[in-house]
Amino acid sequence: MTKLNELSPRPGSHKPRMRVGRGPGSGKGKTAGRGVKGQTSRTGHGMNQFEGGQMPIHMRMPKRGFNNPFAKRLVEVNLWRLAQAIEAGKLDPKQPIDAEALLKAGVIRRARDGVRLLGQGELKAKLEINCHSATASARKAVEAAGGKLTTVIAAAEAAPAEA
Repeated sequence: MTKLNELSPRPGSHKPRMRVGRGPGSGKGKTAGRGVKGQTSRTGHGMNQFEGGQMPIHMRMPKRGFNNPFAKRLVEVNLWRLAQAIEAGKLDPKQPIDAEALLKAGVIRRARDGVRLLGQGELKAKLEINCHSATASARKAVEAAGGKLTTVIAAAEAAPAEA
């Protein structure tokens, strides 16, 4: 058993830093390995992405589209996936189904910013679903099965605007 005062790095893993500019005997004296004059010999020089006066690649490439920083990243779940989880006994149709229930059942891997319900597949069970948003076909299918669908977006639109 090694003692704390006997600990040392593995041989060859720790190399002392090169001390530059400490005289000609050190091998890295005078110009300290930076050569003579010019931009790179000075401190604080910026050379990344400089292409010798040629138009840099990041400026030559076309810029397209727009990346919305406020966009919600939703997890999409189809109706057939819910039906499959209910048949397997992973989801209880009598309990309200939300992102947390889907996560526990293993229907989704991560909740992200919310769940979007898609209308592919058939739904036979009467469900109470709380999600971020849903397609028109999904809403129709849930209501046709006698269930209730509550979405965050619909709730926000229904609430009166504050003055």
